[in-house]
Amino acid sequence: MRRTLLLFLLLTPWLHAQTTADGFALPQPGKTFAFPRDHGSHPEFRTEWWYVTGHLDAKDGHRFGFQVTFFRQARREDGKTLHLHLAHAALLDVQTGRFLHEERLNRQGWDASSSETTLAVQNGNWSLKLDEATHHLHIAATVKNKALLQLELEPVKPLVVFGKDGVSRKGTSASAASHYLTWPRLKTTGTVKLGAVEHTVTGESWMDHEFSSSQLDAGQVGWDWAALQLTDGREIMVYRMRRQDGTLDPASTLAVVEKNGSVRHLASTAFTWEVLSTWQSPRNAARYPTHVRIRFENESLELKPLTADQEQDGGITRLPYWEGACDVLDSHAQITGRAFLELAGYAGDLTRHLAPASK
Repeated sequence: MRRTLLLFLLLTPWLHAQTTADGFALPQPGKTFAFPRDHGSHPEFRTEWWYVTGHLDAKDGHRFGFQVTFFRQARREDGKTLHLHLAHAALLDVQTGRFLHEERLNRQGWDASSSETTLAVQNGNWSLKLDEATHHLHIAATVKNKALLQLELEPVKPLVVFGKDGVSRKGTSASAASHYLTWPRLKTTGTVKLGAVEHTVTGESWMDHEFSSSQLDAGQVGWDWAALQLTDGREIMVYRMRRQDGTLDPASTLAVVEKNGSVRHLASTAFTWEVLSTWQSPRNAARYPTHVRIRFENESLELKPLTADQEQDGGITRLPYWEGACDVLDSHAQITGRAFLELAGYAGDLTRHLAPASK
């Protein structure tokens, strides 16, 4: 799906069958992906992100949740195409509940870039790069000069293409779709330096790469998204597109990545999303449904946040959202995995930035 980069999109025009009114590409069924090229940037599309979240454990017992995300956003000005690069980094110290986060925004240039031939994105001293020889990913990022992450990520399951025939739909219009590529489980090693203390860490991460020219449909106001990594070797990706009238958009879906890497997609009618409790932001009074239960087939999975306040306050975008590390509990309240949950559209007016412009 994703996602948060949509937080700094401009008004989106109505779109034609294969391109937008201003010439940006739309996802087309049957696309043949070629790598490493398709791990890189797709400037013919308006919007793109490389989104990494994960859980880390230190030898001394410390536990962390982290997010490092790079966004590219194209816009037309005076007949020219300009590319903006937004980036988010966050670190949760689970023991203390301390949550650090930072945003950056730069024009494409020496301090922000995304390769068109491979995965190599950077924003200042933050970077995400693919080593084509080993197929490992490397992350380097600071968070407000208080934390430093240096991580190596190794895919342990094949790359997944979510959606039907290579297109992940978010609504009924041609524009409400993306190409959605995911490494659902990456073995992660490295260091987390918090203050003067450096922790050697191991864990697992999830990485999404999406490109599109608009994902929201008319009448949609936000979304709930979750990525679960279960101890039985499966992963779950689920998103709910929320409509202005309070209903769930039928394009919402849940996907099960089996232990062998095969994928099953379930329709919006095949799963339920129950809110167990909410958290209200002291900064903007938004109320987020941060504790939820997902039911599908014969399973019941509860997402319990590791700490309540994991809100990114939208210092640049002015559109806050909640992106948090969670434990996954089964129907017997036993921990059966780890997850990340994203809640967008509860603070600020996303439709002013994301909904299609009227004809």
